[in-house]
Amino acid sequence: MTTQITHKKKVKASLLVILTYVLLFSACQYSQNPAQNVKLNSMFTDNMVLQRNQDIPIWGTAEPGGKIVVSLNENQKKGKVDEDGKWRIDLDPVEAGGPYQLSVMSQDTIVFENVMVGEVWICSGQSNMEMALLLGWSEILNAHQEIADANYPDIRIITVEKITSTTPLDTTVISKWEECSPETIPEFSAVAYFFGRHVHKSLNIPVGLINTSWGGTIAEAWTSAGALKTMPDFADEVEIIEIDTTGYSEAMKKYEAEMEVREKTLLEYDDGFKKGNYVWNSPDMDLSDWELMSLPTLWEKAGHENLDGVVWFRKAIDIPASMNAKDLTLKLGPINDDDITWFNGQQIGKTNGIGSSREYKIPESLIKTGTNYIAVRVFDMGNNGGFFGKPEQMRIEDNAGEMILLSGDWNYKIGLDMGPMAQRPKSPDDPNRPTVLYNAMINPLIPYGIKGAIWYQGESNADRAFQYRTLFPTMIQDWRTQWDIGDFPFLFVQLANFMEVNDEPQEAAWAELREAQLMTLSLPNTGMAVIIDIGNALDIHPKNKQDVGKRLALNALHIAYDQDIAYSGPIYKEMSNEESKIRLTFNHANEGLTTRDDEALTGFAIAGEDKVFHWAKAEIDGETVVVSCEKVPNPVSVRYAWDTNPICNLYNNAGLPASPFRTDSWPGITVDNK
Repeated sequence: MTTQITHKKKVKASLLVILTYVLLFSACQYSQNPAQNVKLNSMFTDNMVLQRNQDIPIWGTAEPGGKIVVSLNENQKKGKVDEDGKWRIDLDPVEAGGPYQLSVMSQDTIVFENVMVGEVWICSGQSNMEMALLLGWSEILNAHQEIADANYPDIRIITVEKITSTTPLDTTVISKWEECSPETIPEFSAVAYFFGRHVHKSLNIPVGLINTSWGGTIAEAWTSAGALKTMPDFADEVEIIEIDTTGYSEAMKKYEAEMEVREKTLLEYDDGFKKGNYVWNSPDMDLSDWELMSLPTLWEKAGHENLDGVVWFRKAIDIPASMNAKDLTLKLGPINDDDITWFNGQQIGKTNGIGSSREYKIPESLIKTGTNYIAVRVFDMGNNGGFFGKPEQMRIEDNAGEMILLSGDWNYKIGLDMGPMAQRPKSPDDPNRPTVLYNAMINPLIPYGIKGAIWYQGESNADRAFQYRTLFPTMIQDWRTQWDIGDFPFLFVQLANFMEVNDEPQEAAWAELREAQLMTLSLPNTGMAVIIDIGNALDIHPKNKQDVGKRLALNALHIAYDQDIAYSGPIYKEMSNEESKIRLTFNHANEGLTTRDDEALTGFAIAGEDKVFHWAKAEIDGETVVVSCEKVPNPVSVRYAWDTNPICNLYNNAGLPASPFRTDSWPGITVDNK
C-alpha cells in the first residue's frame, strides 16, 4: 500500500492552538514540573525528514529535572531531563508519510511544521562529495538543466557547516532542512542529490539527505578518538590532541606566529624575492636561463616529481589595438596551491588555496598595444603543484568576447625547493587532524535516525593506501558503533580515473587505494560504486556526478531495500592457470561479460615470477576472461586497470564497469608509507 503524501498545510491557526492546549493538558497529567529552557539539537527544523520504521530519537537540553512530552501526530512519548541537563525521547516507529507536525511540549511548546517520515542518509567525504551542482569552482555536467528540473519537494536537504573540534560536540552549526527545488539545490552536494533522487523515484517515499563533507580531508579526521586509539599509527597523535588544553585563541596566536616566521623564511630563500621585494615579476627580466613548460600541467608531470616550493611562470603576449582601450580579465584556471599574479610588473591578484579558478581584472591603465607580460608565482606546500585546469580556462578576454588563449609554452624557473624544510604548521582550524571532523560534524548528528551512509573520499589518503585497508573499515565500524542501530548500509565510491595515461604498466598509489576500498566490501552491508570509466585526466573532480549518484543508489536499492537488481560491476573472484594462460572468474558477471564499446578488452597486464608486468591479450569467454602474453610463458599474476588513470573497458551486461584488481599480493609502493 502506497502512502499518499500531500504538502499543503491544512492545519489552521485555531486548530493549532486547540492542539497545543490539549497536549499541554496531557503533559500536566504526567508532571506539574514541565521542563524549562528547552532546546533541541540543531538537526531539528521545519521540513525535516525522520527515519521510517525505526525508533525516532528526539533530543536536546533543558534545565535538569523537568518533564517533556514529544508528539508526532498521535505518536506521543514523555521523558525527563537528566541531572546534566540532557534529555532524549524515542518515539515509536512510523511508516513513511507526511506532512506532519512534531511538537515538543514543556513550559513552552516548540512545533515543527511540514515534517516527513521516510529514508534518511548521511552523505560524507571530501571534495567530490562536497562538490555542488553549481557553486564557484564546481559545475557538474548539464548543471543548469539539472537545477531547473530539481522539483522534488519530498526530497529534503540539509548541510552541516564546516567546523572542527578537538573534543566531541553535542550540537553543531547546520543549515535548516529545505525542500529540494531549483532555488535550494544549486549549492548542495551533487552526488548526494543524484543518489537521493534515484532512491526517491524508485521507492516513491520521502528522502532526507544530510550533507556533512569537507574538501581535501583525510579519513582519520572523520573517525573518533576511541576508534583511532586501536590503530598504532594514530594512537599517539590522538593522545596529544586529547591532553592539549590550549584554548583556541592561544592556539591561534601560536599558529600565526609560527606562520609568520615560516613565511619570512620562505621569502628569504625564494630566489625571486630580494631585499624585501619580488624581482622576477619585472617586465624586463632576462629569461635566457629559464626553461619552458607547457601549461596547464602539474609540474610533477613536467619532470619535477619531488618538488615542493615556489615556481615562477612568465609569458609574453601580444594585445591587439582592439582590446587595448578596455578593461580585460585574466583567467588562469585552478592552481595548486597559492599564487600571486602580476601584469606588466603590477600585482593584479593573489589567491591562497586550490578551491577556486583564478580570475583577475586587468585595469586599462596597465594595458598597452603590443607586447605585455604576465608573471605568476606559484607556491605549493606539498603533494602536487602547478596549473591543473583545462587549456581553454587559461585566457585573457574582454567584455565583447574577444580573447587571447594562454595555454601552451610558458617560461618557468624554480624559486625555492623546500626540500627538508619543516612542514606547514597546523592551524587550530585545520580539518586534517585526527578526530576533529568526527567531533564537530558527525558526533553532533548522533543519534538522529538514519537508514545508512554514502561516502566519497580517499584521494587525500592515497599516499597511505596500505594503511587505508585498516583505517577505512575502522571508521565504518566506528560510525556503526556510535549510532548503535546495527550494521547500517555504508556505501562508498571507488576513486575515479585521474591524471596522465601511462604507456606501460605501472605501480600506483591510487590503484592501491582502490584496492583498499575493494577489500572493505568484506564488511557486512557495504557497497561500492565503481567509476573508473567516468573520471577526467585533468580534473580530480569529475563532472559526471549523475552516474556516481545512480551507481550508489543501485547499491542502496539492493543492500538497503532488498531489491533483486544488478547493482555492481564485475568483481574479481579467483584465477586458475591453464598452461600459458590465466583464466579469471568474477562475481556480478550478470549473465555475461562485455565491453561497452564492443572492442577488444583493454587494461589487462600479466607477469611471471619476475614480477615484471606486460600488457596482455584478454578475451571474454562467457563469464570468465582468459589472459595471456607471448612475453610471459609462465604467468602467475594478472592486474586489471592497475594505474592512476587506466584505459580499461570490462563491463557486465547490466552496463556496470568492473572494479580494478590484482591477483597477486606483492608489496606495493604505499606499504610503508604511514
